Amino acid sequence: MKGKILQVCAVSTTVDKQLKPLIKKSIDDGFEVHIACSDDGNLEHLRDKGYIVHEVHIDRRISFSSNLNSVKELYRLIKVHKYDIVHVHTPIASILGRIAAKLAGVKNIIYTAHGYYFHEEMSKKEYNFYYRIEKYFAKFATDYLLLQSQEDYELSIENRFKKVNRIIHLGNGVDIYNKFNSKIMTVEELENIKNDLGISQEDIVFAFIGRFVREKGIYELVEAFSKVNKMNKNVKLLLIGDLLDSERDQDINHSIAEWKTNSNIIFTGIRSDINYLLAVSDVFVLPSHREGLPRSIIEAMAMEKPVIATNIRGCREEVEHGETGYLTEKENIDELYTRMVEYINNPDSMIEMGKNARDIVEEQYDEEKVLNKQLNLFNSLI
Repeated sequence: MKGKILQVCAVSTTVDKQLKPLIKKSIDDGFEVHIACSDDGNLEHLRDKGYIVHEVHIDRRISFSSNLNSVKELYRLIKVHKYDIVHVHTPIASILGRIAAKLAGVKNIIYTAHGYYFHEEMSKKEYNFYYRIEKYFAKFATDYLLLQSQEDYELSIENRFKKVNRIIHLGNGVDIYNKFNSKIMTVEELENIKNDLGISQEDIVFAFIGRFVREKGIYELVEAFSKVNKMNKNVKLLLIGDLLDSERDQDINHSIAEWKTNSNIIFTGIRSDINYLLAVSDVFVLPSHREGLPRSIIEAMAMEKPVIATNIRGCREEVEHGETGYLTEKENIDELYTRMVEYINNPDSMIEMGKNARDIVEEQYDEEKVLNKQLNLFNSLI
């Protein structure tokens, strides 16, 4: 065994959906890897797969008593197992994990910022508050700062979050050869998926992946799609995902019930076959209000799908306007509608943009390159 690594994030779904490739590669490289997170339904699944998972309750919001208990739990865990590296993810968990690791005397604390919490749409007061928190913890409780977003990386360098040699542009990536690759899928497999979802050959399919919350732009998306659907009956909208129980409220429950009355809006739930769902789609839409560096866009581009996304940090880094898709202004339903209709009226451009998207993914978003950057760092520290 080379050394022991603790991966810390808020919930087990983050491990299942985002961190497993890194954890698996680290184990294959000779590291013993442990995971600390809350259970939101995937913890036992991870244990069944052989991962060492410690259940630590971590709130996804600021709550002094709960956050303090999380720090105590993480501190005890770290002291018992004496990890060589503590690698933290997600906003609240990254702060609590770094406090615990610092108190426990861990020599190597790594923070991957999947997208800084502060963003340009915040009020100046709110922006400055979260900016100071990120900068303080980067400077005093982090040994290496890894940024997925190029914008976040440049901001961190310019504002001296740490010494330049301790800030790494990590990027983001997916498995573009063995999973997100349309060439390895059979016609029969795709036909079966279409039949299961009720998609016909004539349908143009728009897809969305994410939590069903307002900040993902799902309200604007459904409203724009409903306008499209009124002028074209051969369209479908795949809503791939769900929302956490803690995020349910009367408004969203009422809205979902209303959306389900439209037979052209298909709710898939949380799925593991995202690559196949994207393969039977024509256009991917992510009208988020805030993002880090969204993996879902990379997945769609890898499957040769053009993208409609908002002109915000992260999305504008991935989507080349007019080449691989379109960028729209946040919460602009009319612009969303216009771009969706544009794809319907120009199927050839849709195919061309999808091919351009795949080319860019092969060049910039190969998961293997992203994983190797992190393994090289781990090995250099050990």
